[in-house]
Amino acid sequence: MPVRFHVKQNPEGFARFKARWTPTQLVLDEQGEEKHRIEGFLPKDDFLAQLELGLGRLEFERGDFDAAAREFDDVVVRHPGATSAPEARYWAGVSRYKRSNDPNALKDTAEEVTRRWPDSEWARKASVWSGSR
Repeated sequence: MPVRFHVKQNPEGFARFKARWTPTQLVLDEQGEEKHRIEGFLPKDDFLAQLELGLGRLEFERGDFDAAAREFDDVVVRHPGATSAPEARYWAGVSRYKRSNDPNALKDTAEEVTRRWPDSEWARKASVWSGSR
């Protein structure tokens, strides 16, 4: 459910979530705990990809790794050029590993992230999985 706080009209909402810059968008769980944060303006495709990434983080935190992997995969399919696409692919692989304990999920993820986004921080993070089989 979207909720909007205007910093000047509702400073307590802005302070509660320690927002330091506008706009700040948060994806919260049912208890109001932050699971994902987007700060500053983004182009439409990057913004939508970040929101969808946040939905994946919600499912991941709930322990629903199948749903998390689907959400993360959707980011890559719908927004392949978005800056968050390599991060989404990384977390999709982590979700698959958490569900199955199969290290091939990590190795496959490392290979794809390194091939598609070789200069990303997510390729560096996934690189330790290259010898996982």
